[in-house]
Amino acid sequence: MHRIIAQLLMYDALEEDCVLKELAKVTKALEEGSGHKPEMISTCFHQVKKILEVGTDYGFDKNLWHNYLTFLIITDENPFSLTSEKIGANEGSVNAFVKHDFKAFMDLFSYDFGPLEQELGIDCFTRLQNYQAIIKPELMYNRNVSEKVRHLSEALEKALDEEEFFTLVTEFYRDYGVGMFGLNKAFRIRGTGEEMKFTAINNMDDVVLNDLVGYEIQKKKLIENTESFVQGRKANNVLLFGDSGTGKSTSIKAIVNEYYKDGLRMIEIYKHQFADLSNVIAAVKNRNYKFIIYMDDLSFEEFEIEYKFLKAVIEGGVETKPDNVLIYATSNRRHLINETWKSRGDVEVNDGIHKSDTMQEQLSLVNRFGVTIYYGKPAPKEFYTIVIELARRSGITQEKMSDEELTLEANRWELAHGGISGRTAQQFVNYLLGTKFLDSALD
Repeated sequence: MHRIIAQLLMYDALEEDCVLKELAKVTKALEEGSGHKPEMISTCFHQVKKILEVGTDYGFDKNLWHNYLTFLIITDENPFSLTSEKIGANEGSVNAFVKHDFKAFMDLFSYDFGPLEQELGIDCFTRLQNYQAIIKPELMYNRNVSEKVRHLSEALEKALDEEEFFTLVTEFYRDYGVGMFGLNKAFRIRGTGEEMKFTAINNMDDVVLNDLVGYEIQKKKLIENTESFVQGRKANNVLLFGDSGTGKSTSIKAIVNEYYKDGLRMIEIYKHQFADLSNVIAAVKNRNYKFIIYMDDLSFEEFEIEYKFLKAVIEGGVETKPDNVLIYATSNRRHLINETWKSRGDVEVNDGIHKSDTMQEQLSLVNRFGVTIYYGKPAPKEFYTIVIELARRSGITQEKMSDEELTLEANRWELAHGGISGRTAQQFVNYLLGTKFLDSALD
């Protein structure tokens, strides 16, 4: 194996303690007769554990060795793979080097662990190649990623030569992309400055816009702006504001789900991270995706200054905000910054600050969003329509509960649970589905 690994050129950026390099050390030591068997066995078991951990994280099955190699290929962000993401391969001299690497990967796919296992008296690698995973809840792993890796792995197993292997991989790059941005829909950031890293959100809701009952005008505005964005036309930053529980956050999550296949990705960022906004944008500006920077429940108190970082990014400084980044924010406040009576009036105070100037600077933030969409709480009749629609979609049929019964019980529920909203309607339906109420209704 060490001879195969040494051949890699474009895909050689392997960490020193990665599985391939550690196994290469073992095979080299065996060949040279310089290794200590107990240590080599321990190294092999440790690398198998790493593969099993990746397999568990991503729900891999059957041939975990092939799944792992495929995962390495589609997450390796090298000059070739980054150039090919969402575009595919073009003609160029680099293709010859890449095909050389893929020939090496084909050798790894067909690598015979038999001699190594016989020499060390182990069989763990054989077990990896015919692995039966324990069935686990989908929330424990990203099914979307798992399916893509496993399907590509099975196709690469059957590749006749490096040309076919090259075609399969570059078509994957074109269709889905490379690395974590290619595989996942949504991300958070961890750390700050040079320590900042993106982490995938694996259990994002699979909600789509049709799941949000009502708000057709609001959804239409959001769709129009997002479609312009993903199609490469000019688009605006968006502020969704209004009453709590009306579907603002749900709308944004649904938009990401529906346009993921078109290269749309979401990065969720919190208020305390606004100082790193420019670093986040710098990290994604040259990628072939469209990024929505998502800010949920955006609001500022009078004493908070984080809004200045947001305002600077939206307005643009010396460096222009790239065309592949937009900001979508939700808020229960129309003006985002809490305005008090103390803020008002153009009066001079002891510290020499003009309060009205400060107030105007704060309140002007909302004007930096090109599209503002209002989500108001539904009228009682609309609320009952939402309840009935959600109930029917959830399997609560007319025979189980009539429209009149649903309306009556929903009215009782909302009086004790936060008033009228889409969220209250969903909570009421969840209550029905999770209790014996429906059983008693049938008696």
